[in-house]
Amino acid sequence: MNSVKVFRKPCYGIYAKHIKRILDFVLSLLAIIVLAPIILIFTMIGAVKMNGNPFFVQKRPGKNEKIFKLIKFRTMTNKKDKRGNLLPDKQRLTSYGKFLRSTSIDELPELINILKGDMSIIGPRPLLVKYLPLYNSYQKHRHDVRPGLTGYAQVHGRNAISWEEKFDMDVKYVQHITFIGDLKILFETVFKVLKRDGISSETSVTMEEFKGTTMKK
Repeated sequence: MNSVKVFRKPCYGIYAKHIKRILDFVLSLLAIIVLAPIILIFTMIGAVKMNGNPFFVQKRPGKNEKIFKLIKFRTMTNKKDKRGNLLPDKQRLTSYGKFLRSTSIDELPELINILKGDMSIIGPRPLLVKYLPLYNSYQKHRHDVRPGLTGYAQVHGRNAISWEEKFDMDVKYVQHITFIGDLKILFETVFKVLKRDGISSETSVTMEEFKGTTMKK
């Protein structure tokens, strides 16, 4: 039986309130400058591999559910069936796209979102807008902070864990934001990327669609 979870309002310190955003801005700016050659190279490669459109842009909910446009390198084609419906992810995900995802290179353009203030380096991952009405009252608190390039759930299973486990980890992070915690997640992310771990779920090439959670008392 699942119990109803109660959100305990966190008491943020100076790091979470002020320093975190300053670090996000400075580090994302430096990363864009340093990684500019790599971003440019994959932009050109993506333009060829993805028929002239190397970027994937999609609306996502950010802090307080404010909608922003997330930008990534495109990893899937727009191939459709005879009825005009997009083919399953597995059929649209190219070998080039698999490489981008396994190395997390597809996430590099999100540095622009971080620089703008749409996102943070560390935080719950920004998911689909259509999921907003499906969250229960506890899960909704994942939007109390800026979404992240990586996060606590990312380094503890990524796409290989259930949605419920992922959201529990997201809210746990929201309740305990610290500099040491963010630093630990950052180092664990580097390890995960090098290991290429947790890219796919057990039953899908990406991640199954979230259908909502039924909480039982």
